[in-house]
Amino acid sequence: MKKIISTFTIILLAVCLQAQTISGNWYGTLPVHGKQIRVVFHISKTGDVYTTTMDSPDQNVLGIPMDNTTVTGNQVTIAASTAGMKYTGTYLPDSNKINGEFSQGPKSMPLSLTNTETKVTKAATVPRPQDPKDYPYKQEEVVFTNTKAGNTLAGTLTMPADGKASKIVVLITGSGPQNRNEEIEQFNHRPFLVWSDWLTRNGIAVLRYDDRGVGASGGVFATSTSADFADDAEAAISYIQSRSDLKNLSIGLMGHSEGGMIAPMIASHNNAVKFIILLAGPGVPISQLMVEQTEDQLRLSGVPDSSIAQSAALQKKVFAIMNENKTLPADELKTKIKAMLNEELGKFPTEALGGRSADDMAGEATTPWLRYFIAFDPAVYLTHTKCPVLAMDGTLDMQVRSADNLKAIKECTRKAGNKNVQVVPMEGLNHMFQKAKTGSVPEYGQITETVNPAALNTVTEWINKL
Repeated sequence: MKKIISTFTIILLAVCLQAQTISGNWYGTLPVHGKQIRVVFHISKTGDVYTTTMDSPDQNVLGIPMDNTTVTGNQVTIAASTAGMKYTGTYLPDSNKINGEFSQGPKSMPLSLTNTETKVTKAATVPRPQDPKDYPYKQEEVVFTNTKAGNTLAGTLTMPADGKASKIVVLITGSGPQNRNEEIEQFNHRPFLVWSDWLTRNGIAVLRYDDRGVGASGGVFATSTSADFADDAEAAISYIQSRSDLKNLSIGLMGHSEGGMIAPMIASHNNAVKFIILLAGPGVPISQLMVEQTEDQLRLSGVPDSSIAQSAALQKKVFAIMNENKTLPADELKTKIKAMLNEELGKFPTEALGGRSADDMAGEATTPWLRYFIAFDPAVYLTHTKCPVLAMDGTLDMQVRSADNLKAIKECTRKAGNKNVQVVPMEGLNHMFQKAKTGSVPEYGQITETVNPAALNTVTEWINKL
């Protein structure tokens, strides 16, 4: 899962599988509280990019996206940093097995995998209290095209039952491959389903869609950047304008996390956008935000301050090289980062590196998405955004610091001469706008509510006053 901006720790993981034989389905069981919990890793390849999803059928979950899959020789590492999960194993080609360890947080346990298929079934998804139980409004499955990229996007349009909406909101997901509900499968939450339902019940039409390459949408997600996702969102705007029954509606964009970065990219130049809502959107440069995010996540995990400082210093060096060499070919950039890491990694405990080399760690820095992302400064677009803006963030957001980013958004929009800007720190809410205790990522799944009512009400009240 990468619902939000990914935690980027000292382990700069590469998506660079080198062995065709690793592709496929790998089955194993984890010993948990005296029981055997089945897990399945599905490793696939698109072009030169490998991706992995994980099933936990005994916990009623399928398709957990893993952030990174790395193979160095016979060493296999699969990780989902935002969920705190990692599997490290040794591939044994003679027996076609992978022997290793699975860890989540501080706990680790042995896990051996084989490609022998076992019967895997998924129980029905357990509804959350805020999942809609009925739909007292119109729903329409729609398909539209991003003509610039040539990919189709599939989504759901919801309209008040009386058809009298005056405003329509396009929802833009956060980082990583998301379906139209911005579903967090491993945490069993569907935030955009809840947001869409709430907005539509309050008289506001909504268009939400599957990210490119996800669900029913076409295109390739793995090689795309935030700019490509902005083009997809603009295609949604064009689709609304093309329909006679929608073209007179006032169009707004509501983006979560990276989606809150994309909304100003569009609003700064597209006059069809009449308002934007930034849910945990960034205001400071992304290279700064990522360092701060890592510091906060490591601190929550109990990592000593000295180690946090060491990790942050290394991150800053990597990001500096990336930002100083924005147009450098990927292989040359990797060489520069690798040379620096070869000098620096000796300062870290061996166990902190997870068996990864400088070559592995330099790999991710060359991906199109991360290069674009780390170079991004929200101020470039916020200072040219003149439509009404609502920016919200939870005070317990440990991925996008509330005070720093809301302040930056306010200052940037002021420079644009924008006088219709409201920034709202939501007391005690986390990155997902749930009422939280710590704001940690693992806590998301432990919280019953999907979106706190205070956040829902703040958004609809603001929109309906426009």
